[in-house]
Amino acid sequence: MTPTRSRAVVVPAEDIEDTDPGLARERTGLAWTRTAISFAALGGAILKTTPPAGVLVLGMSALVWGLGRISHRSGRPEATGRHRHLLITVTVTLVSVVALAIVLMGAAVPQVCLSC
Repeated sequence: MTPTRSRAVVVPAEDIEDTDPGLARERTGLAWTRTAISFAALGGAILKTTPPAGVLVLGMSALVWGLGRISHRSGRPEATGRHRHLLITVTVTLVSVVALAIVLMGAAVPQVCLSC
């Protein structure tokens, strides 16, 4: 009589967080860095046409990167979590309002006709 072997059935997790929750902090940090790089690229493009607005967006990219460093920093979430989340919320709202103001002021600037 041969011994029977039991085969373990491995079921893949539906969410990547269930597989390896330890990498969530690194992915979040990369997302903040990617967002800051996007703001910097946008600021560089705007800088060519409207220098004051481009400088403002470049400054916001540094602010977004710094904000990502704050949110990525490890610490006791019980003690500093509320203040950190409030800072992130206020800063993201401020960046959004400034971006909206840039868009609305940019729409009011008359376009120069190059073919005239």
